[in-house]
Amino acid sequence: MPAAPPAAPSPGAPSPGATLPSASLAPHHLAANVMHFARMLRRAGLPVGPADVIAAQQALTGIDVMDRTQAATAMRASMIHRREHRELFDHAFALFWRDPAAIAAAAAAGLMAAEKAPPARPAPGARRLGEAMAPPAPRPETPTDAPPELDATLTVSASERLQQMDFEAMGAAEIAAARRAIARLRLPLDQRPTRRLRPDATGPRIDLRATLRQSLRRGGEIIALSRARRRTRTPPLVVLCDISGSMARYAQILLHFLHAVTNDRDRVHVFLFGTRLSNITRQLRHRDPEMAFQLVSQLVPDFSGGTRIGAAIAGFNRIWARRVLGQGAVVLLITDGLERDIAPGETAEQQPLAAAMERLHRSCRRLIWLNPLLRFAGFEPRSIGIRAMLPHVDEFRPVHNLASLAALVETLSRPAEARRPEQEYRP
Repeated sequence: MPAAPPAAPSPGAPSPGATLPSASLAPHHLAANVMHFARMLRRAGLPVGPADVIAAQQALTGIDVMDRTQAATAMRASMIHRREHRELFDHAFALFWRDPAAIAAAAAAGLMAAEKAPPARPAPGARRLGEAMAPPAPRPETPTDAPPELDATLTVSASERLQQMDFEAMGAAEIAAARRAIARLRLPLDQRPTRRLRPDATGPRIDLRATLRQSLRRGGEIIALSRARRRTRTPPLVVLCDISGSMARYAQILLHFLHAVTNDRDRVHVFLFGTRLSNITRQLRHRDPEMAFQLVSQLVPDFSGGTRIGAAIAGFNRIWARRVLGQGAVVLLITDGLERDIAPGETAEQQPLAAAMERLHRSCRRLIWLNPLLRFAGFEPRSIGIRAMLPHVDEFRPVHNLASLAALVETLSRPAEARRPEQEYRP
């Protein structure tokens, strides 16, 4: 089977552009290439261990290695254990085990063509695979002299500076570090009692049904009373995130937080809205963040466009509220409140946005508004959209840096305060 040279070839590996005639002629070359291919998969983020490498090498001995289809199928079955990793593996296989002669012929045919086809969209994971196939950067030499002593008085560590840095002011390196920190966040919501019971010897309730069943085993004689306690379960989490032009930079980073939360717990529903409402819950369930965001970008066409907050919330109330806002759901509304669809001549209380927010507030147990404009010390709710939304939220919090996200996680892990009687939900 033709094989490409690995990034760091071992002694005795085939030279660039060489092909492997057969497994019987050069078995050590094939085993070395399988090992380097597994290392590339690990650098790209796939969980490939030594046992998978041994299984792949054994699988290749029972097939015709000159057949690319058989080789790809055997190695995929041996090294991939999750469905979402298959697309990345196929792309990596096509890049690593390529035929140099076929590439040269394709390049010559492309030069002879009169018209070039439009460039195809890169497959999910192409950037990571390119970085994984690149040779590792040389390590800097350790200086022989003793390092100079630095006075760190009145200085701020890099991690503390990253926690307080605004998402909009971050560069590429800071955004990458923030995404790694966000992926480690967890969102434990406070447990809520349900109507179902579970057996508990010290429970506060007497389970008559279990007591009668137990008495039938003893001829109808009741010896002990069975007790039970209510089950507790975390409530559903519903997220409505604004992706308009004014929220684009924040939405790109917050999507990593939403992806981590969606894959960490169950009953999470995520919606994006700009000029229309899009449900991306199924797309964020993909464990690979790069592939998940690729699916989201194909589904959401209005990213960094206009915003219609009132129409989006009204559409959510009409279509999705009865499906996802049951059992004491918690709603996170992420937007700056800069509504564009404002009816002229009406006060904030008369706006359609106020009616939509009131219905949303009455349909959930806890409504938290996350607004990046709260990063300004002198923020005042002067916009009509903000004034129409504020009376119908339980909490109004900032979301502009990692510290605000950590404070949000801490707040949601505590029990919510009781609402005022006039705020209670009434069907």
